[in-house]
Amino acid sequence: MLIFKFILLISIIVVSTLLGILFSKKYSRRESELKDIKSALNMFSTKIKFTYEPIPNLFLEISNKIGGNIGKIFERASVRMKEESAGEAWNKSFEDVVTNLLDEDITTLKNLGRLLGQTDLEGQISEIEVVNQFLDTQLENARQEKLKNEKMYRTLGIISGMTIAIILI
Repeated sequence: MLIFKFILLISIIVVSTLLGILFSKKYSRRESELKDIKSALNMFSTKIKFTYEPIPNLFLEISNKIGGNIGKIFERASVRMKEESAGEAWNKSFEDVVTNLLDEDITTLKNLGRLLGQTDLEGQISEIEVVNQFLDTQLENARQEKLKNEKMYRTLGIISGMTIAIILI
């Protein structure tokens, strides 16, 4: 009976610690996804400036280089562009893929879709630059949130598990 109780208490501590770590990782993943989207948009801007390839081909190429959730967004947008306009495909691809981005990040990125394929080359490039400036701000906010919250959630998970274990003793 004592061994069962000891195993149960250790299990509670381990599970709560893992939950704390799991919650803390969302801040790291958001920062990583913001970096990926910024990198992907820089690639897109450079490619449309110098290669004049169609947007679906560029998006497919970017999705192969970036990977992860952001790569999936570009891949889905590329596939959807066969049947829909570039802007609609871009916006709907954010609904298809689950990311760690905040709603305000997604809203700003969806605004980029308004001009995809609708304006001239310079208009699209300038809109990408505006979005990149916003992403710089969001990236800095994500770093600060990560520093603040990541350690807190890990510690909270450990302390919660220990508290529950002490109460059950």
